[in-house]
Amino acid sequence: MTQSSFPVLPLLLAASAAAGCSPLSQVGKAPGFSPLEGSYQHHALYSTPLPERQDKRRYSDEASLWSSGHRSLLGDRRAGQRGDILTVVIEIDDRAEISNTTGRSRAASGNMGIPSLFGIPERLNEELPDGASMANAVEASSASSFKGDGSVRRREKLTLRVAATVVERLANGVLRVEGTQEVRVNNELRELLISGYVRPEDISRQNEITYDKIAGARISYGGRGQISDVQQPRYGQQIADILLPY
Repeated sequence: MTQSSFPVLPLLLAASAAAGCSPLSQVGKAPGFSPLEGSYQHHALYSTPLPERQDKRRYSDEASLWSSGHRSLLGDRRAGQRGDILTVVIEIDDRAEISNTTGRSRAASGNMGIPSLFGIPERLNEELPDGASMANAVEASSASSFKGDGSVRRREKLTLRVAATVVERLANGVLRVEGTQEVRVNNELRELLISGYVRPEDISRQNEITYDKIAGARISYGGRGQISDVQQPRYGQQIADILLPY
């Protein structure tokens, strides 16, 4: 090894250490959790709710033995305000199968000749090459065929439950919810993200809602860690797949 090659390795190590988001900085470490601070959930949970309007009905409820408050025994405990928490039940069992077959064929042929026309064909036959005559002047034929087959078969099954937070109550009463869940097992982090819009009427008495009643639902279930890393192609291979035309 020549003397000029020694500074190369320290320079590479310094560059990798300077890049905090480099995969080399995670060697020997478990994947870290995503911080909740700064998210919509964090702001919704820590925001101060508006004071309740003082009316006669409230004073009557306080004087009664039975209270209809949000935390009472007979009160409605379903999520309805910013910062409330509800459970999203995800039970996806979709199956689709499509098969198409297309076939097409066509054949055509045509002949045209002028055996006699005031003696003109006979005169032209003398000028034509041997074997050619106006009796069979034009002959054409064509044929084409096409056949295509296509099929799609897929099945998706996912059963999960996650707690989501009401991060916003729209003017029409619809709730915007977001939920995150992260579980780390053996240096592998599993992430579950859910967001969408919910009608308060669709929330059950158990404060649960199914995914098929969430408008604009965005559900993401994946992970990151050592196992997920080796299942992905390297950066060089991904770039080559994009740039190479074949």
